[in-house]
Amino acid sequence: MDMTIKNKVALVTGSSSGMGFATAIMLARAGIHTYASMRNLKKSKTTTELASTENLPLQVVQLDVNDKKSVKEAITKIVTEKERIDVLVNNAGYGLFGSLEDISIEELKAQFETNFFGVIRVTQLVLPIMRKQKSGTIVNVSSVGGRIGLPVLSAYHSTKFALEGLSESMSYELEPFGIRVVIIEPGVIRTNIMNSSIIAKKAQDPKSPYFSLIQKVENNFKLMMENESSPPEEVAKVILGVVTSENPQLRYTVGNDAATMIQARVSMSDNQFKKMIMQNFFI
Repeated sequence: MDMTIKNKVALVTGSSSGMGFATAIMLARAGIHTYASMRNLKKSKTTTELASTENLPLQVVQLDVNDKKSVKEAITKIVTEKERIDVLVNNAGYGLFGSLEDISIEELKAQFETNFFGVIRVTQLVLPIMRKQKSGTIVNVSSVGGRIGLPVLSAYHSTKFALEGLSESMSYELEPFGIRVVIIEPGVIRTNIMNSSIIAKKAQDPKSPYFSLIQKVENNFKLMMENESSPPEEVAKVILGVVTSENPQLRYTVGNDAATMIQARVSMSDNQFKKMIMQNFFI
């Protein structure tokens, strides 16, 4: 095993399931000492059992990206134990379904609090450590939904569009300090995102003028999950490649559906792309 890999320390947020879980396991199996962070430690059983069974350099740490005290305590623990953080994977997040008219300001703020400000909260506390080391890689898990918008996901897409802009700007700021920023853009990934996603309260009311659209989009996503989704390990594999690369690129799409969708967005006019989306989601 490459000693440079074995000496690396990684922090992955939102590691209790899905892409975060797969990433934490894959990084640890590669020899990177990985802290799998999660808000609820009751969901850590599978992670701790795997770490013990395979003797992995993998630890679970409590971290709620919405709680500055929790973030600070987790990072302090890591630095106290390992004296460095080489990789930060900002993965924690959830989806919020609902038309803009049906989403309350409180629901929208909560979506941004986790998906966007949560990334900022963790990153701001990790950056001084990486600057002192003069090295580090920050991986922000965005989405194909950070490049295109779909109906009844305006809140979610807004957070991912914001994350894309944040990440791109950060990449310029941090390059002089030897810190690399990478954006991961998964398509439909075979995780429990549909179970962990939230439907806005007003959007659940059959009297909502958008109720039938919500149902169509939900059914469409379920079909895509069954027929077109990629396993979370595909995302983990890309992230492992990124953090072990000498010169990673800024953006990586994951999944054939993501690559196809972004290519269509680039090659089509706005009206052509809108017509395609309307045919797929409104009929």
